[in-house]
Amino acid sequence: MFLVRLLLPASIVMTVCFATFASGAPDQLPPDEVQALRDIFNTLGKNDDWDFSNPCNSTGLTTDDIKENTVAVNCSNCPFVNGTESYRVVGIFLKGQSLSGTLPPDLGKLPCLQVLDLSRNYLNGSIPQSWGSAKQLADISLLGNRLTGRIPRDLAKITTLRSLTVEFNQLFGNLPPELGSMSSLEKLKLSSNYFTGELPPSFANLISLQDFRISDNQFSGQIPSYIQNWKNLTKLFIQASGLRGPIPNLDLLENSEIELRISDLNGSDQATFPLKNINVTKWKILILRNCNLTGRLPNPILSPAAETLLSTLDLSFNSLNGNIPENYGSLQKVERIYLTGNLFTGPIPPWILDRGKNIDLSYNNFTIPDQGSDSSSSNCQYKEGINLFASSSMDNETSNIASCLRSSSRCPKNGYMLHINCGGDEVTVNKSIKFDADTNSGGYSNFFLAQNWSFSSTGQFIDDKRPKTAFILSNLSRLSTNTTNPELYMKARFSPLSLTYYAFCLVSGKYRVRLHFAEIVFTDDETYRSLGRRVFDVYIQGERRLKDFDIVKAAGGVRKPNIQSFDADVTNSSTLEIRFYWAGKGTTDIPSKGDYGPLISAISMDSC
Repeated sequence: MFLVRLLLPASIVMTVCFATFASGAPDQLPPDEVQALRDIFNTLGKNDDWDFSNPCNSTGLTTDDIKENTVAVNCSNCPFVNGTESYRVVGIFLKGQSLSGTLPPDLGKLPCLQVLDLSRNYLNGSIPQSWGSAKQLADISLLGNRLTGRIPRDLAKITTLRSLTVEFNQLFGNLPPELGSMSSLEKLKLSSNYFTGELPPSFANLISLQDFRISDNQFSGQIPSYIQNWKNLTKLFIQASGLRGPIPNLDLLENSEIELRISDLNGSDQATFPLKNINVTKWKILILRNCNLTGRLPNPILSPAAETLLSTLDLSFNSLNGNIPENYGSLQKVERIYLTGNLFTGPIPPWILDRGKNIDLSYNNFTIPDQGSDSSSSNCQYKEGINLFASSSMDNETSNIASCLRSSSRCPKNGYMLHINCGGDEVTVNKSIKFDADTNSGGYSNFFLAQNWSFSSTGQFIDDKRPKTAFILSNLSRLSTNTTNPELYMKARFSPLSLTYYAFCLVSGKYRVRLHFAEIVFTDDETYRSLGRRVFDVYIQGERRLKDFDIVKAAGGVRKPNIQSFDADVTNSSTLEIRFYWAGKGTTDIPSKGDYGPLISAISMDSC
């Protein structure tokens, strides 16, 4: 015998035994359990050549083996059946298989089943109420399927349940208040569904919660104050959930290495900062983006001798004001800082200018000494990774052009058109229209300046392992037939948060802006790779022109071009600004982590 540790939620790790022999037959499942397993596989749509004469195939499986694409049945001696020990199924892992069936109603026929992981498939239908009769189930993951309906209240009867994951599905309705009775529940992941209503007051009883995710839903009401009493919390994701502020006092959260992601709250009521200080030894990720926060940054920042844990600080798109306190130098070891789109004033602290990586201060009111026209371009990107585009109080003057672009030498002659092949090489379409190349690799906090246009990109794909310079996507599949000018859709620039194109040297007047889109990440087959939803907003000259824009819906499918046309006025500033913004909506992990955010293939601007 040897021991194998099965992956279970949070602090729950189950040790089970798998029998191995140098010779002789291994332990056998009872015939009724083999038949139950066969029925479950058939219902799920797994009809390939699974060996049911020896269905337990996971001897030697470790936690590290349980990846995105895993097929395994774990079996072990189980002492909980009729008071006797027998060899039983304890775990089913069918991950990333694009199974197209439905959820099996008869889990009760596997009385020792503890883990059911059906992540990233193509399953449809609803969650069976009969699952509430499961006796040992501790971990359910249904992430990334086509499931509809409501969460059955009967799931609250599973007293052993520690983790429930139903993210990236099509579930709807109010959350059953009965779930609040599950005081042992440690993980509850509900993001990217269509849940509505207020969070039940009974959820205050979920005192064991460590991981709570409700982003990208249609909830209503305020963020409940009881979340500050979840003392074991290490991950809290409330992005574009439908909830409104204010955010409860977060100082009461007692754990360390907390990942907090709150963004894009409903409502317009301003609120003060929900922390008295930012403890760099407590927070691992701290995102309070577009939360209607006003006032000054909390002071002081706690900076004991202990190692800095904070890796990402994102306070962008609020109304925070005042100077950045000098003692914020303790943030010098933080890997990424985003203060974009606030009202900060005063000088930029030297530690920011000296640090030289992954700090975005764009769209603020800082005081930046005028270094003359010869150095104006460097003021937009002080050095690699420090984005200062439109960060100066000089940018709010009547000229309405970013100070770092004010150089008469850049516009010897104004033009009537501009075309950009976003993410791609220079191309000429229709034999006469030249689209400029746009091949700068990008970055977490990046500004790029071309001859008569620029772009500013802000944000990171936190859970994605791709290189920080991989902000250009390539189309690896065939576009739809009869695509006009297909060369414009072979690559695209994308961003995890905010991407702004800024055209200058344009003659004043009315322009027709055409935005060229094509979804080149998701697929059009019957697999989980087709289930992603990319949603973002588009602003032109500061006015939101597209809200919750979905390329696939607009185009009628993937890899189908869609052109959105708008009229825009260019005034005496000779500039035109187009901003793409991810407001927290849509899936983030389908088909893979980091597959979300604004995506643009090409931009055309032509004088009318």
